[in-house]
Amino acid sequence: MEKITSELAGVKTAAIAGHVRPDGDCVGSCMGLYLYLKENYPEIEADVYLEEVKEGFSFLNSIHEVKKELDENKIYDVLFILDTSVRDRVGVVGAALDTAKKTICVDHHVSNKGFADIDLIRPTASSASELLYTLLEEEKVTKSCAEAIYTGIVNDTGVFQYSCTTPQTMQIAAKLMETGINFSKIVDQAFYEKTYVQNQILGRCLMESILVLDGKCIIGSLRQKDMEFYHVTPKDLDGIVQQLRVTKGVEVAIFLYEIKSQEFKVSLRSNGRVDVNEVASYFGGGGHVLAAGCTLCGSVYDAMNNLLRAIEKQLLKDAN
Repeated sequence: MEKITSELAGVKTAAIAGHVRPDGDCVGSCMGLYLYLKENYPEIEADVYLEEVKEGFSFLNSIHEVKKELDENKIYDVLFILDTSVRDRVGVVGAALDTAKKTICVDHHVSNKGFADIDLIRPTASSASELLYTLLEEEKVTKSCAEAIYTGIVNDTGVFQYSCTTPQTMQIAAKLMETGINFSKIVDQAFYEKTYVQNQILGRCLMESILVLDGKCIIGSLRQKDMEFYHVTPKDLDGIVQQLRVTKGVEVAIFLYEIKSQEFKVSLRSNGRVDVNEVASYFGGGGHVLAAGCTLCGSVYDAMNNLLRAIEKQLLKDAN
């Protein structure tokens, strides 16, 4: 499939959805496609579904139209799933995977083995948002659509600093800027801006982080009681693992937070020597070579020890 247009013939209803706990790339790509359809294909009734998104994305056009619950009586002609590597991580439209007449997955995770009728997986793309742009007709990408796609790219490239950034990424960003978007404001609001409480929880996590494996790995963690004390939810924790990663001498950063008793959501970031997708995949998760995640059960110490064994094995192999 060269362009999404080829899959829209005869389509009257379309649903767009991303993964659970949507991040910037998920929100940006979903809203980008939604606005593209809304502005260029008025004959198609399009719905976008996402779990609650952080306040920093409130500037995106039509973000208030996002639906949080699926009408299970509605059968869609096509369901687009963006930035989602496995079926189990599909958010609020999980049931539509079985009822939609056609499903299309647009993703960039190397761990994605394919689960839709049509799988468009390009691990070399910096983000699902970048991949989405290549599937759209450039002349139909409006300013509001460009804002959403740029937001997604900015978030998954760390404002173009991560190694996933390529010359094509920069070329696409330039084309999006040509639509007149306020790119500096997008970067501030979608990536850097934090609430006072978010800064507090970041500071708490950094202050209580620990260095292990001879300073090659740093770990930060939050319990449910910590999150309740600061009145924060998972969407308030963006950026913590990335701040841990830039600690001098560190090869791998681990951030864990408790989602329920004895169950932890894990985010992993690597500076190159460790393939964290391999680590996460071993525990049932996945992602990219330098950024991945999984869920672990047990005590926080069990989770740490299990992850460290897998990470140490790679570090020792690399040293030899």
